[in-house]
Amino acid sequence: MSEKPQNGESDWVDPDDAPELTADYFDHADWYNGETLIRRGRPRLEVTKQQVTVRLDADVLTALRGSGEGWQSRMNAALRDWLKLGSKS
Repeated sequence: MSEKPQNGESDWVDPDDAPELTADYFDHADWYNGETLIRRGRPRLEVTKQQVTVRLDADVLTALRGSGEGWQSRMNAALRDWLKLGSKS
């Protein structure tokens, strides 16, 4: 029985003992371009938003949510306009 190397590398050498590469494996595998890890998902924004908790009257929240998808962004824009902060690009 061989001992596992201390440096974290595998001592596996026989291709017949390789784990099966399933579709699930590839769905969750990291993507690299050379040595550079390619991040998945939405790109990071230069200016990020902060999550907060705020209490709103029930009728106000109902009206905001009732305005459809994107209501949080519209609420943010309305607050920005009210505070005269200018638009973000």
